[in-house]
Amino acid sequence: MRLDYDIAIIGGGPGGLSAAIYASRGGLDTVVFEKGLVGGQIVLTADIENYPGFEENLSGFDIADKMKKQANNFGTEFKMEEVLEVKPKGKIKSVVTNSKEYKVRSIIIATGANPRKLGVEGEARLTGKGVSYCATCDGALYRDKIVAVVGGGDSAVEEALFLTRFARKVYIIHRRDKLRAIKLVRERAFRNEKIEIVWNSIVKEIEGKDFVENLKLHNKEDDRDFDLTIDGVFMYVGIIPNNKLVKEFVELDEQGFIQTDASMSTNIPGLYAVGDINQKVLRQVVTAASDGATAAFEAEKWIENTKDQ
Repeated sequence: MRLDYDIAIIGGGPGGLSAAIYASRGGLDTVVFEKGLVGGQIVLTADIENYPGFEENLSGFDIADKMKKQANNFGTEFKMEEVLEVKPKGKIKSVVTNSKEYKVRSIIIATGANPRKLGVEGEARLTGKGVSYCATCDGALYRDKIVAVVGGGDSAVEEALFLTRFARKVYIIHRRDKLRAIKLVRERAFRNEKIEIVWNSIVKEIEGKDFVENLKLHNKEDDRDFDLTIDGVFMYVGIIPNNKLVKEFVELDEQGFIQTDASMSTNIPGLYAVGDINQKVLRQVVTAASDGATAAFEAEKWIENTKDQ
């Protein structure tokens, strides 16, 4: 059977790009399928300060562009096609796009995850301009400023505590009268003088001309609308894994993230998963890049061991 590529990588975020660099550098005929903008979620980040090796801040777009060029230099092919289906079982696998069906030896899933959106006016327009979904990524940009965190679970409260390292004031906006975070995390928030919790309230609108300036809130308990002047808002109302292509045949955790072993292998031989789609503790550019390198290395070994069978 004629093969189109040795390895297909589905998703052009940091995990997929890192996998492409390692796979193509290792001599594999490599393709990356990306239906949107190469770079994934990081292109929404104006400044990235914590990616190793860069003294100056780079935008997410710039980092993704550099990674793509590096992969291109090693021979990676990029196809701006939407993947509709993967057929991962057996030694020869298929990737079906809106253009054709490709035959490959190995597949790396790098489809990522999307933060759950509030869906309020101003959110989309100001994303990357004061609206953020990652305090670890963007928190240092708000030194001595006022920020808000929307949510009341573990992630929301932990990130609010993280933000107090930089911001002079952190509001936690929660729609209920109790935080859902674990007791230890709740108590840390209650003790932190920089944190103020806005109970029983929801965000109705995010305002600002070129950058976030104000939140319009509604208190459900007393049916009152009010304003909160801030410099940035961080959303922690959930994250949605983009698992549609593989959810019928790979092992997922309760939240729908792919379960892999240390080699980034799924339960299907020759099928790997990297980046935010995976069950993991930390979702960052650097961890996605690590996943991609590992998966490409393991895929190269799997291809070598099975191609003559």
